[in-house]
Amino acid sequence: MHQRRLRAVLTPLALAACLAGAAAGTTVAAHAASAACQVTYTVASQWNGGFSANVAITNLGDPVSGWTLRWTFGAGQTVGQAWNANVTQSGSAVTAANVSWNGSLATGASTSFGFNGSWNNTSNPVPAGFTLNGVACTGGTTASPSVSPSASPSTSPSPSASPSRSPSPSPSASPSATTPPARTVRVFWLEPSDVAYDQRYPDGMAKVLQEAQRFFKQELGKTFTLNSPVAEVVNGDQPRSWYENTPKCGDKYWWAVCNMQEELRRKFGLGAPDSRWINVGEVSAEGDGAGGGGGNGWVILSGHDADGAAGLNGPMNRWYGGMVHELGHAFGLPDATSTDGTCMSASLYDYPNCHFSQAQKNAILNGPYGSFLS
Repeated sequence: MHQRRLRAVLTPLALAACLAGAAAGTTVAAHAASAACQVTYTVASQWNGGFSANVAITNLGDPVSGWTLRWTFGAGQTVGQAWNANVTQSGSAVTAANVSWNGSLATGASTSFGFNGSWNNTSNPVPAGFTLNGVACTGGTTASPSVSPSASPSTSPSPSASPSRSPSPSPSASPSATTPPARTVRVFWLEPSDVAYDQRYPDGMAKVLQEAQRFFKQELGKTFTLNSPVAEVVNGDQPRSWYENTPKCGDKYWWAVCNMQEELRRKFGLGAPDSRWINVGEVSAEGDGAGGGGGNGWVILSGHDADGAAGLNGPMNRWYGGMVHELGHAFGLPDATSTDGTCMSASLYDYPNCHFSQAQKNAILNGPYGSFLS
């Protein structure tokens, strides 16, 4: 059985690289020969009268220190709440500008933002074109198909550029059609494009989170709320080896989970931290020396934890204890002494015979996500 390194709490460097947004931008029009960009506009979910969209920008030109993206809606859509960008609208013209943490963009770098909007329940086409700092995105504009009208929420199809999937995946292997309630714990299983769907994974993750929910109630007298279904199954854009071998966040320990987190953030418009949810992501990918951790309102775990939740990797108490430990980090707790009897130490391996100390309970209740507990 794979033993997790007690390195689960994310270091400041890892937090900066892994739990913060990517940079973004484009070049100025005065250097048109060096200015190029690509925009991917995705309708993530759509329901009667409303929709949620994600917009990814890649700078193909010279580095910039700030960006403004503009487009025009063609069917009367309007923008409401936005995240990771300042978005305004005048008539059909929309302007999105960077926020303080994602204005700088090196050549080849990307960023993303998202928004909720309204539509006419008949047509919700992708905008015909985008400009970045006044320069048309001639590097190519790609978009996923918009979803068909429906009186109830329905998700958009996977982008056609995605790798082919295993035969007959379960119909549930898609992102949740509705946005979960705020101030809840949101759970994702990212299934790489060459990994066959297995219902044991979302079912097992739900059981692990439900046990952690029970434990928090036992220890604190309050607990967090889970959504229904507990686990959102996300079709990954890449094969397993890509998540394992594409460098991200420095140390290879983080590659699989950081690549997963970046994809989840892009697809669902998630922040790090995100005031709406605590986010738990598990990916069926790992690679040599890979692991995971928690902090800043996130838990990010690799393949052995996903296998453990599915009942394929040793006694369940080990995985219950591991989730309690990582959620402790997500709620703001640091690691504790390796043998102090708390679940924030190596004592997690003795679950359920580990507990939160009174100081840890106080830190959770008074911490940045204490208000999520009821």
